[in-house]
Amino acid sequence: MRLTFIGGGTMAEALVSRLVGRGVVTCDDISVVDPVDARRELLHEQYKVHVHATPAECLGRADVVVLAVKPQDLLKVAPQMGRLAAGQLLVSILAGVKLETLAASFSHDLIVRAMPNTPAQIGMGMTVWTALPSVGESHINSARTILSALGEEVYVPEEKYVDMATAVSGSGPAYVFLFVEALVDGAVRIGMPRPMAERLVNQTMRGSMDYLVQSGRHPAELRNKVTSPGGTTAAALHELEKGSLRTLVAEAIAAAYARTKGL
Repeated sequence: MRLTFIGGGTMAEALVSRLVGRGVVTCDDISVVDPVDARRELLHEQYKVHVHATPAECLGRADVVVLAVKPQDLLKVAPQMGRLAAGQLLVSILAGVKLETLAASFSHDLIVRAMPNTPAQIGMGMTVWTALPSVGESHINSARTILSALGEEVYVPEEKYVDMATAVSGSGPAYVFLFVEALVDGAVRIGMPRPMAERLVNQTMRGSMDYLVQSGRHPAELRNKVTSPGGTTAAALHELEKGSLRTLVAEAIAAAYARTKGL
């Protein structure tokens, strides 16, 4: 399977690293197109892949074309790419750009739309994806092979769930990082040294999530086990609920979803 990446940014690099590292493809199977000289040099030096300044130099050799530019750059990039070959699969990781728009931009019907997230860089990502009805089983399998290199992947039959995933798992790491920041700042406020607070919070977050996933239990059940009547945890949770934490999180996800649909 030969791949051409249109765009050599963070997510494209994560895919290159994971695909080569896991032996899914070789360095020689990958071409990356990026207009920035320094970026091309870095990718070539670090991963030994082919690098190009324009799509015309390498698009013809690809079985799969991965579109990994910024959403606002689609109108500029599509004319540079021209018409894709009849059997080429286009995999788009552009946030908010719908299959209908992609099909019209490229006059092509073999298109997959995927929404990965940043933990993909360490193989712990969550990718939700879908495809046009014209994409056959062999191309579906190719897309699954590529996307599973980033971590977990879920195929959905309706495109609306990709937009929802953008607001949940796509933006989700930012919500987690913000909560980690808040926990650390709270610990510092009561007098804990920041390095100690960071270590405690990071391990608590990591351990809690691993425990949740491995236990298979509902998070409310685990939360109740930690919360003794009249205890310290109950006092803290009361403040979080008083501050409408659940409502704020729900509204944040709704705002991200609305923004996704508006892109």
